[in-house]
Amino acid sequence: NQVLEMFDHAYSNYMEHAYPADELMPLTCRGRVRGQEPSRGDVDDALGKFSLTLIDTLDTLVVLNKTKEFEEAVKKVIKDVNLDNDIVVSVFETNIRVLGGLLGGHSVAIMLKEKGEYMQWYNGELLHMAKELGYKLLPAFNTTSGLPYPRVNLKFGVRHPEARTGTETDTCTACAGTLILEFAALSRFTGTSIFEEYARKALDFIWEKRQRSSNLVGVTINIHTGDWVRKDSGVGAGIDSYYEYLLKAYVLLGDDSFLERFNTHYDAIMRYISQPPLLLDVHIHKPMLNARTWMDSLLAFFPGLQVLKGDIRPAIETHEMLYQVIKKHNFLPEAFTTDFRVHWAQHPLRPEFAESTYFLYKATGDPYYLEVGKTLIENLNKYARVPCGFAAMKDVRTGSHEDRMDSFFLAEMFKYLYLLFADKEDMIFDIEDYIFTTEAHLLPLWLSTTNQTISKKNTSTEYTELDDSNFDWTCPNTQILFPNDPMFAQSIREPLKNVVDKSCPRGISRAEESLGSGPKPPLRARDFMASNPEHLEILKKMGVSLIHLKDGRVQLVQHAVQAASSLDAEDGLRFMQEMIELSSQQQKEQQLPPRAVQIVSHPFFGRVVLTAGPAQFGMDLSKHKAGTRGFVATIKPYNGCSEITNPEAVKEKIALMQRGQCMFAEKARNIQKAGAIGGIVIDDNEGSSSDTAPLFQMAGDGKNTDDITIPMLFLFNKEGNIILDAIREYEAVEVLLSDKAKDRATIFKGKMIPNYIIDSNLEMENMDQKSSENDSHKPNSEEAPSESQDAGAVGEEPEGGGESSAVGDPDPLSPASADSASVSMADQDPRASGPTEAAAPEPACTPGDSQPQEQNTQTEANSKAHWDSKVQPMESILADWNEDIEAFEMMEKDEL
Repeated sequence: NQVLEMFDHAYSNYMEHAYPADELMPLTCRGRVRGQEPSRGDVDDALGKFSLTLIDTLDTLVVLNKTKEFEEAVKKVIKDVNLDNDIVVSVFETNIRVLGGLLGGHSVAIMLKEKGEYMQWYNGELLHMAKELGYKLLPAFNTTSGLPYPRVNLKFGVRHPEARTGTETDTCTACAGTLILEFAALSRFTGTSIFEEYARKALDFIWEKRQRSSNLVGVTINIHTGDWVRKDSGVGAGIDSYYEYLLKAYVLLGDDSFLERFNTHYDAIMRYISQPPLLLDVHIHKPMLNARTWMDSLLAFFPGLQVLKGDIRPAIETHEMLYQVIKKHNFLPEAFTTDFRVHWAQHPLRPEFAESTYFLYKATGDPYYLEVGKTLIENLNKYARVPCGFAAMKDVRTGSHEDRMDSFFLAEMFKYLYLLFADKEDMIFDIEDYIFTTEAHLLPLWLSTTNQTISKKNTSTEYTELDDSNFDWTCPNTQILFPNDPMFAQSIREPLKNVVDKSCPRGISRAEESLGSGPKPPLRARDFMASNPEHLEILKKMGVSLIHLKDGRVQLVQHAVQAASSLDAEDGLRFMQEMIELSSQQQKEQQLPPRAVQIVSHPFFGRVVLTAGPAQFGMDLSKHKAGTRGFVATIKPYNGCSEITNPEAVKEKIALMQRGQCMFAEKARNIQKAGAIGGIVIDDNEGSSSDTAPLFQMAGDGKNTDDITIPMLFLFNKEGNIILDAIREYEAVEVLLSDKAKDRATIFKGKMIPNYIIDSNLEMENMDQKSSENDSHKPNSEEAPSESQDAGAVGEEPEGGGESSAVGDPDPLSPASADSASVSMADQDPRASGPTEAAAPEPACTPGDSQPQEQNTQTEANSKAHWDSKVQPMESILADWNEDIEAFEMMEKDEL
């Protein structure tokens, strides 16, 4: 019932405030129309002015037993949606969301029609639209390889003078390999074989281009030559649904070749990428070499796929690890490190974890997964629900929102959560008769025997080099998996309960070798202790030499030819790259993280949280956990560059002012003199937004700013206008300035607030308890490194952020200063800690230990190993890198 209520809240707000636009903007309560909002880059390629969210949601309405709403929605799609728009869209996104949405809608429409109560008028209109769209996507396949261009113009195709696309050379593996379900279904429904043929040709090409020795595929491929552009391989962003569609294509189409390919890839994944409970990217040519020290959130689908495969144990392990990360941060960050800290802090309400939770519950029947689902529901209501829908999280550390509610939230999240809790009698049809696409659209399994125009066995591909013992042809029965042992799943999860907070993940590389008397796993950069002679010996073995410079700094240099073996050289390469990442991470941690502005007055009640830039002066909100709360008031003059003329309106309030014409510190002093308890500077660049612009810090004026004691925050134009619009509509607007959004139960403790405002159907009696639990899990400074987007510091305040003639002032858009970009080390600090960790260094972890071991901090007398007890900077210099250098450079530019 709660899932239904939440869906109604999201869907009705989309229909009321956004339709026929593609998406709802839940903070500003309007539709996102491409071209009318500032561009978000590739994210906007999903928008094609074809009412994306409504099409994506069609079959969800039927799953949730909303057949009347479904009938109305189908009529709207048929009447209103135009597919012939002069707009460039992503082939991948349009396929899984729009083509998949139309086919899913058609599948359930004909099912309802057969039942005889609803959709009696329906005559395949959605299928006709799907076929029209299919033909609009086909020009993208006009390549010699058969791999599609990443984008296509709905009206003009590709490479047409008016198409504005067709010059691309690269595409992601998932983009080219996630077509077979929708295209084959379209062919089987219509009897037109061309769609299935094109999708099969693309899959065949990727299979032929796999790295033959590792059987892995890279992230990005050249669509003309088939060369791998990005040679790292994982199960997350860029590859994820390629693996999913190989297995599901076998289920839907019954073609053994798809299962053979999937099993070959799966064996490689479990051999190289799976390092339980982690899933880490590796290099396709050197699969024992990790390519990253972080994971992205899209891999959360993989436990669900492992359930479909029948490999339950690793699915339980990885799912539990992800759940512990969610319990720490409330949501799964877009990327997180191997020690479970935030790498990228956004969370656009992705459904992959809910998907895996549903599949694990179906496989095990373990009520534990119902509790997991309940946690997801509570977190969505508590942290993401806003008056006009549900808003994506801009930063899981601060709890700030982004003006975004992607179509997949309605298409997938509510579908999986409803199915997790639904009994058979809650469903009006048997869900087991359908397979889920990657966007959770429903395709009927009877398509396997319909219009089979393609031969079942692909005889052009040889499989003789593969080991048949690898192939499991059926999924194991769960009765056999859990023989008389209801505690089986719990026994797998239990060792992982504290892995995020109190102990260490299992050895990240060559974990098997760490057992028994075999070789130990390779040295990790974060575990390295310069005072440890054994570590220095390992460096030498890896071909890494340590050079002491005259100025006290140290260089690390690797010469691969000096390594004891090729395997040791690979380990040295990985060690050096980890040092680079540690250095980069330390630099980020020396900068201030973003702050939060939470609107707490009627009708927002703390449900809207805006991302704010911090100031390098004034009150440090991270040290004042309660934050600063007060009503807002606009100052006169609005720029705050001279004495405030309306002090009576500003006194004991939070002052709103415009950016420009003077220094930030000057504005702060003026409003502080007028009696303000805080200040918010709003950007004067029309349309600027934290969605599209990197956040920056407000720097001081080069003088002593100790006299400024109030907190100052910066909002971009769009976020600032949300507050200004609220003032126009409601007059009295109260906000809370803090380091992170506060639990609404804490904000309104002891006050009479409607139940649904606090927690949307969650009981008030639990509020105090939840609040204290929430406080006890608040991340400390070590858990919340700031992201790279927080790098700029604005020091000057000329009009619109332009140049100023003030002598000696910092450049207005110079990067925020950091004391050092190098990694600092000392005997006492085994993990090359950043400054936030220096006071209380964490002990390093020994692979296989359930708890961290005590560190020996005694300084060695050995002259070669001796380092000053004072922390010294260390600069990593890399030498003699060969074929992998471009892959490491690419890692710096990684984008989801």
